Amino acid sequence: MSSLLEQEIRSQPEVLAGLLEHESARVGRIVAALPEFQYALIAARGTSDHAATFAKYAWATAAGVPVALAAPSLYTLYGAPPQMDGALVVGVSQSGQSPDIVSVLEEGRRQGRPTLAVTNDGASPLAAAADHVIELHAGREQSVAATKTYTSQLLVMALLAAHMSPRSGLLEEVQQIPAAVAATLAGSEHVREAAERYRYMEGCVVIGRGHNYATAFELALKLKELTYVMAIAYSSADFRHGPIATIDDGDPVILVMPEGVTFDDMLDMAGVLRARGAELLVVSDSKRALSLAWTPMPTAGGLPEWLSPLTAIVPGQLLSLHLAVACGYDPDTPRGLSKVTQTY
Repeated sequence: MSSLLEQEIRSQPEVLAGLLEHESARVGRIVAALPEFQYALIAARGTSDHAATFAKYAWATAAGVPVALAAPSLYTLYGAPPQMDGALVVGVSQSGQSPDIVSVLEEGRRQGRPTLAVTNDGASPLAAAADHVIELHAGREQSVAATKTYTSQLLVMALLAAHMSPRSGLLEEVQQIPAAVAATLAGSEHVREAAERYRYMEGCVVIGRGHNYATAFELALKLKELTYVMAIAYSSADFRHGPIATIDDGDPVILVMPEGVTFDDMLDMAGVLRARGAELLVVSDSKRALSLAWTPMPTAGGLPEWLSPLTAIVPGQLLSLHLAVACGYDPDTPRGLSKVTQTY
């Protein structure tokens, strides 16, 4: 019998299709109702923070909206909230329970700024603190590691970008996501067998850039949560500024490199790493990129680069799941973790 985590990973096409059906038009109405703002301030933790990182790129490239990531401890521990003049204040949390994220929206409201909550629980404290709420409609996520709620958060961020953008055609591109995720799942059956090779891996590096900077961090987090491997995420640019010196012969490196603006830079990085003897695991929709890998992890083609994080994370989710099982760990209940984490 498959684990709850595997069931939730495989449910993502259906979940994302349901989210589009329930929320796409409402997201448009929310965007139309927002007062003028100059930038977005997003508060999030963990997986949700990676969805916020995706928004930094998606909102800027699609709509020219600058995104800053909040430092919630300024609002709670330090009691020194910054001025939010001109901000749209956004809280992202699958549970909506974390007090520090709620505090950012409460302060935004106190300062008279528009507030928006993105959560899987429309009755949560985060939702109560917001002027507008977008629900994920992911259903209960029973496994501790977030999968379907993460891709749902990415989809909400993409919908917001598309509705905020003056460019036409973006909403049509977003509608392709459920089918692309389904195709990626169908093409990833080999990951179960490939995971066996890495059962004794103690550490690895995960590299992405641009829109998939977020994917690198989320993939590394899934490996840490589920397999206890010290996976460290970098952008390819930052990795060149020192950390590349740590790579030695046989070291595993995961490259997230779909076709797009960042592809040539990532391709150059792949060549440098191969020359150093690194063992490459490559997540890509490019045959050229996959041909460089010891372990290729293909994604479905057809999505533009700005939406590729929704497919790129899927092989990483599966690798983390199957590696946990290969190591004899329970993928549904990682040690020391709980589904709802409250930080202050």
